[in-house]
Amino acid sequence: MLFDLTGKVAVVTGSSRGIGRAIVERLAEHGAKVVVSSRKAGPCEEVAAGINALHGAGTAIVVPANISAKEDLKRLVETAEQELGPIDILVCNAASNPYYGPLAGITDDQFRKILDNNIVANHWLIGFAAPSMRARKDGSIIIVSSIGGLKGNAIIGAYNISKAADFSLARNLAVEFGPDNVRVNCIAPGLIKTDFAKALWDNPDNLAASNARTPLGRIGVPDEIAGAAVFLASRAGAYMTGQAIVIDGGATIS
Repeated sequence: MLFDLTGKVAVVTGSSRGIGRAIVERLAEHGAKVVVSSRKAGPCEEVAAGINALHGAGTAIVVPANISAKEDLKRLVETAEQELGPIDILVCNAASNPYYGPLAGITDDQFRKILDNNIVANHWLIGFAAPSMRARKDGSIIIVSSIGGLKGNAIIGAYNISKAADFSLARNLAVEFGPDNVRVNCIAPGLIKTDFAKALWDNPDNLAASNARTPLGRIGVPDEIAGAAVFLASRAGAYMTGQAIVIDGGATIS
């Protein structure tokens, strides 16, 4: 019963594939009604259809949204509330990383896109969803950050900067929202086998090097992140806020 989400409404961005898809599927499995959202409706509809086939019609709805567009995020929250009811769980999972290489080579537009989509968009979306949570004195907000926010890297430095900022965003909002019983936490995955991170694992040499640095000797898969979201969304995580759960096979300890 600690992990029961029956009657809860969850919105998960970037949930048509990868980590977001695993999270939205597991939240539904534990009883939540879920909003599947990413830029393109087609892939979202496929995910929602699978969820509804398993858990009943109306368990999942689709609301496409581009995280770079503030008006899209406002519409995402409004539509979710109109169709399913007040949002209890918000998972800010969608992110961007258009550049791989040293910071000296990044263009201003690339840097701004990373910061805008990975930090500012989370701020916008939380700003739209949190007031209702605070008024009801209940809610869980989860930001999918990265262990990159804990480390330096010569290839994905701008992305790492944005993910470090997500940790700070969660901590500060946890302080602001805590008196209203709204919790804000991060999940910090290590290298996970997703299309988003393909540039980091698709090369056999890179993959072998990553595995050698990781105590469990392998990279993760999306479903190994989803359980942490269920924990943070449920009564099991009711006394956790402002924290980051690292799920990386031990990479940051070795």
